[in-house]
Amino acid sequence: MSKIKPNRILAIDLARGVSVLMVIIVHTLWIYGDLHTQSETWLGSVIHFIGKGTPMFLIAMGVSFTLSRNQSVLLSIKRAFYILGIGYLMNFLKFVLPVLIGTVLDNFIAAYGWTTPVTLDNMIYMLGTGDILQLAGVSLLFMGIINKFSKNKYVPLVLALMIAVMTKAIHGFRLGVVGIDYILDLMWGAEWNVYFAVFPWFSFILIGMFFGMWYKERNRSDAYLFGRMLIAGIALMIIGGGLCYSNFEYHFGDYFHLGPGGTIYLAGFNLVLLWFAHLLVTRIKENRVFTFLYYCSKRVTTIYVIQWVIICWGMGFLGYQQFGVGTVLFLIPLYMLLTLGIQKLGLDRILFSKKTKKQTTVTKKSMVIHKT
Repeated sequence: MSKIKPNRILAIDLARGVSVLMVIIVHTLWIYGDLHTQSETWLGSVIHFIGKGTPMFLIAMGVSFTLSRNQSVLLSIKRAFYILGIGYLMNFLKFVLPVLIGTVLDNFIAAYGWTTPVTLDNMIYMLGTGDILQLAGVSLLFMGIINKFSKNKYVPLVLALMIAVMTKAIHGFRLGVVGIDYILDLMWGAEWNVYFAVFPWFSFILIGMFFGMWYKERNRSDAYLFGRMLIAGIALMIIGGGLCYSNFEYHFGDYFHLGPGGTIYLAGFNLVLLWFAHLLVTRIKENRVFTFLYYCSKRVTTIYVIQWVIICWGMGFLGYQQFGVGTVLFLIPLYMLLTLGIQKLGLDRILFSKKTKKQTTVTKKSMVIHKT
């Protein structure tokens, strides 16, 4: 039987569980597939298509935020710094630690345009890499503020559209001040030190907030929510697709630095994917696959960190971008098993042990109080 609480949206949990597993596939290709495999094979094409599902996780994040019990600014700030801390710890573990112990390969360093030996500035650059956890952390700060000052569902929707349309105008803007420029890069950077800049990627989270607020207004009707997601998704795909067709370089860019059309198109595409997830959970009885994906959804942050760290550590033994289709196909399930094994047999057991000790302590205290 599922342990998912009845007030959760199962389609959101299913989609988030799928998205974190897809990340393992994408990252395995990036790190181990050679350039030919990544750009000129069926596997590269399929996996790059799968990678377009990242906004689904962000939309789900926005929906989940609106349904959480405590949405205070203070708690949002605490969550933000917690996620940011995990994000920078992950960067240290996957980049800086291998440098310190000498397992980083020369061709990986060369991919940054650097030469060995790695300098302190190089390590600081890698530590500050803007990944999806940095995006989530900074976004939480804004989400708490928005939620504090307005309960109107159209506020996040309007902000999402404004961000999608206007970000390109300030894309890459800097002041030329060390430190300040890094923060500006996190906001709307155009360089490769930040992969998921808050603008425009925050727009996906805001769209999720809009639908989450709408869901609450409609007495938490899953059918209504996902029906509207399908309609909005198709409309956004048509609009965004048209814009990308008119000027692909401006409107889509290189995926990590999206323009207006690309942002709108991907928002629509992933809303349709969420509708499809709802279709699955309503048409198919709960099964072991669904239960497994719900499990992954609940542990999305730790699974994300584990997979990135072990994939990067593996470069020291397997090499960087060295393999063809066959080897990458072998490595994908291998890294899935390693990631989930560490999660299940390592972190889950540690957390269960701590929970058990805490419950035992509480029980003993209550017994003492009862006796006295």
